Amino acid sequence: MSMDTVLLSSRLCSGPSLTQQLSPFHPFGDGSSLNCSPDKFSFLGLLDLSKGVLLSLSAKDSSYQKSLLFSCLCFPFVWLTGMWRDPGVSADSFYEIRPECTDVPISRFKIKAGKTLSARKWHAAFTPEGYLDIGKTLSRIYRGGVHPSIKGEVWEFLLGCYDPKSTFEERDQMRQRRRMQYATWKEECRQLFPLVGSGRFVTAPVITEDGQPIQDPLVLKETNPANGLAVLHQDNSSPSSLDATNNLQRVTDKTVVQWLLTLHQIGLDVVRTDRTLVFYEKQENLSKLWDILAVYAWIDKDVGYGQGMCDLCSPMIILLDDEADAFWCFERLMRRLRGNFRCTESSVGVAAQLNNLASVTQVIDPKLHNHLEHLGGGDYLFAFRMLMVLFRREFSFCDSLYLWEMMWALEYDPDLFLMYEMPQSATEKAEGSKGKTKSIRQCGKYERENMKSGAKNAEDPLPMSVFLVASVLKDKSAKLLREARGLDDVVKILNDTTGNLDAKKACSGAMKLHKKYLKKAKKP
Repeated sequence: MSMDTVLLSSRLCSGPSLTQQLSPFHPFGDGSSLNCSPDKFSFLGLLDLSKGVLLSLSAKDSSYQKSLLFSCLCFPFVWLTGMWRDPGVSADSFYEIRPECTDVPISRFKIKAGKTLSARKWHAAFTPEGYLDIGKTLSRIYRGGVHPSIKGEVWEFLLGCYDPKSTFEERDQMRQRRRMQYATWKEECRQLFPLVGSGRFVTAPVITEDGQPIQDPLVLKETNPANGLAVLHQDNSSPSSLDATNNLQRVTDKTVVQWLLTLHQIGLDVVRTDRTLVFYEKQENLSKLWDILAVYAWIDKDVGYGQGMCDLCSPMIILLDDEADAFWCFERLMRRLRGNFRCTESSVGVAAQLNNLASVTQVIDPKLHNHLEHLGGGDYLFAFRMLMVLFRREFSFCDSLYLWEMMWALEYDPDLFLMYEMPQSATEKAEGSKGKTKSIRQCGKYERENMKSGAKNAEDPLPMSVFLVASVLKDKSAKLLREARGLDDVVKILNDTTGNLDAKKACSGAMKLHKKYLKKAKKP
């Protein structure tokens, strides 16, 4: 901006009257028709003023005069925009923190009008019958997240619990069927171990590896305090469950033994999960989390329970009131992540994702990759936690939810429900639609990039979480190259990011790296 422009701009925004100073440029000369008072100007007044100035310009005016007048008009508009920009409202009030917890990371996520997906905008995306135009919401979710009041129901669609092309009635019927199915599974578990569904849970072993029941888990607390509480009581009104637990017979079924062996580990993790939240001060909420994880471990026998699942399941309990609905939301999330928890004697499930991360880093930042290999970190195990629990430990609770929903909106595939409910039908549809264009508008941006590049035709397109971790490494690349002299330094530098990461920036960085990777991977 020239000095003349600055001087005139400051003159226009000071002095006796903005209206009087610019009245010569108004078509009526005296400025009497402007919507401005002599001492104040409103936004509507500025609109009238800008119209008058533009109309007063003639073809004879020099380009310099025109640009000068334009700059003068822009100055107050920019100033007003800065004043009126919505700073947003903190969402932390929806996830209350215990007052004694003072070292919790500050949440960056803000509820912003016009950016955050509101209940009104969400409900407006449905037809009267219940069909959802999810394409209307995906970009809004990426821009500003989801309002906490509707997160649970939005997540059910983002995770593929329900088909956007279904009606309200069809979804209600499916919801009832699923609730009945969950109740059936939970009853099966209760028959095997009576504390399931009792409002209590265990944090000490209840059975030996050879199937011998440990008669009274409370004894373990006396002999080994490190095991914590053996049974946490909600009340003393129903001792029958505890009595039944203590009277377990020897178990010979190896599948049942394996499941019973995991129950105390689930309990130990439950009491450590999101302990800063007031929500988990209530015993019933802790029990609900334990019940869901115990049932999941029973029905998914190949994977069972693995540490980290508590962190993934906890938000579902908080966002969805019905326990069965929370279970199904968690089950859908595990469809994406269960491979990370599948471990054998020779390999860790998440190793495949760590290998993918190494490949991506090698392409987009070969210098950093070589440095990490030189330090003995070529297996990228230092990124284990980020991939296992999707950055739950690196962000505040509120920001981690924001990151998840942005990621799922970007990855969204309109055929997701079909792939989970009827995988055979989804495969046949994919094979039959080769050459046909899927509704791009209903897909997330990340999914669209995969479709354009042909990566979607690969057996296992890389999940966005890999590029999220890669974006963090890229952001810390200079520091890692300069300061990391061993793996301990790498871990320390990455741990320092806890509470200091920006979810929106991380997602934007991941999208850029994904695009760059696809371009470079195409080259021979």
